Amino acid sequence: MPIYEYGCENCGKVDEVIQGISEEGPKTCRFCGKGPVKRLISKSSFHLKGTGWYVTDYGGKNSSGANESSKTPASVPAGSTGDNQSSGSEE
Repeated sequence: MPIYEYGCENCGKVDEVIQGISEEGPKTCRFCGKGPVKRLISKSSFHLKGTGWYVTDYGGKNSSGANESSKTPASVPAGSTGDNQSSGSEE
């Protein structure tokens, strides 16, 4: 079941409520009992664990794609970048 956050318009406290998608949320604050509550848009986060596609394809381990990208700067001829040419001409 999803967890929704509701913020009280009276006291400003935030409450997390576990409820089904089709269930109706609370109408009043459970802390002060007075204020109406409004559902908040919350930042969600997750952590991928195990040996799935993330670990094997994007987990930051050495792979053939990562090795090829690290070799690219070495294959660029010296003097083809603007940094090497301008360093000695401004003295």
